[in-house]
Amino acid sequence: MASEMKKLSFIEKTGYSLGDGAANFVFMAMILFQLNFYTDTMGIVAWIAGPLLFVGRLWDAFFDPMMGLIADRTNTRWGKFRPWVLWTAIPWGIMMVLAYTVPGFSKPMTIVYACVTNILLMTLYSANNTPYSAMTAVMTDDVNERTTLSSFRFVAAMIAQLVVGGFTIPFVEKFGQGNNAKGWSMTMGLWATVCIVFFVITFLTTRERILPDPKQSKSSGQDFKNLLQNGPWIAMFILALSHFIYVAMRGSGMYYYFIYYVDKNSALNMLSMLGLGASTENASGFGHWLLDGLGFIVKADKSNVTGVAYSIFNIFSQLTTVVGVVLSTFLAMKFGKKLVATVCFATTTVFLAMFILLPANNLKATFALEFVRALSYAPTIPLIWAMFADVVDYAEWTTGRRTTGVIYATILFGLKMGLSIGVGISGLLLSAYGYEAGKVQTPLALQGIRMTVSIYPSIFLVIIVVCLLRYKINKKLNLQIQDELIERRKKF
Repeated sequence: MASEMKKLSFIEKTGYSLGDGAANFVFMAMILFQLNFYTDTMGIVAWIAGPLLFVGRLWDAFFDPMMGLIADRTNTRWGKFRPWVLWTAIPWGIMMVLAYTVPGFSKPMTIVYACVTNILLMTLYSANNTPYSAMTAVMTDDVNERTTLSSFRFVAAMIAQLVVGGFTIPFVEKFGQGNNAKGWSMTMGLWATVCIVFFVITFLTTRERILPDPKQSKSSGQDFKNLLQNGPWIAMFILALSHFIYVAMRGSGMYYYFIYYVDKNSALNMLSMLGLGASTENASGFGHWLLDGLGFIVKADKSNVTGVAYSIFNIFSQLTTVVGVVLSTFLAMKFGKKLVATVCFATTTVFLAMFILLPANNLKATFALEFVRALSYAPTIPLIWAMFADVVDYAEWTTGRRTTGVIYATILFGLKMGLSIGVGISGLLLSAYGYEAGKVQTPLALQGIRMTVSIYPSIFLVIIVVCLLRYKINKKLNLQIQDELIERRKKF
């Protein structure tokens, strides 16, 4: 039986997607730059910076289930989840700027400031993103439409990640003019403005359509008890935890990889081939002027070679990822979400581990390997989020209770725990291998950086593949659950 729910319009899908685009201005800055911002701009030593980030994200992870309960029990004329996207928009923007501002305090007070602003930013992230993520399960009950909605969402997310990964460092250098602290505050102010606008658009263009049975009891204890008996939820929880340990480790490590391991002469040669190596005195034209204004032209003193090369790497990676995300809907409809995600995570594991083999002076090989890694990984991004919505339906199908907010919140708890553990491991690994900020690294420290972006995170990808093999909602069961729930909901 086909779903009786109306298909979502292009405008609603696009409007919804902008919410995750906005979230990724914080998420990707956190993944790619926050550890380095603390060590190299705020001056916090790595062995403190790593655990400091861990504390903030650990709090955020424990706040998620509370936020899920709050959202499930929110009742407004706009719905349960959608209002939170609007209510948190302006506070979110303010905390983005404060979290990336160097306060000028003493070292101990700077650490306290960093910890407090990070916790507040993560709290707002949870209050916004937990209800936002749950909206996937209440905007439509059509499993294919949800996959399409997730694809829209993650195309916007990938574009935002491209912007953050590709433009943040050039903007910091351009706005700061040698003062990184000033550059970070101004850049995050720009990103915060974009976030607020996107959140308002998401609120105005979306609707919630699926409601729980009005006779459903509001027992929080029963909600959490049911989770422990839900096999697909357990698999997805462990998957989310492992997935974001991988994301955090690789994401925070790649900037160090480019700064300290990649050969600068090799990077300069590649940038020169792309037309980005000439100084402003030796080139003219609108294109060159625009690229220079965006911070993508190598300076005469070559001080920004690494920053430009890393930004180009991120843009290239995200463009590749967008292609894979777009293909995910077709692949899922043909083969099923579970099979596609399993195969893609397995191949990503192999390609990620191969980064340990790359020499410092062969950027062409680095880009080639990143192409196949990103293309393999990309379809998993929207598919696992669509699978989270399937877990919500499975819980309603087996128990008769719809607990959208709680299920998303607890999976996000796993996600945030993964981020916390991943960045904490990265900081501790850097210290254990002898990393010292701003100095020439020892061979042992360089080996630690390389391992942190290859072998160590690939271990967690193996765990993900095992979780997917144990996940029992295949394409056939997915459609059966969808049709039976449609019939049940007709009663209320």
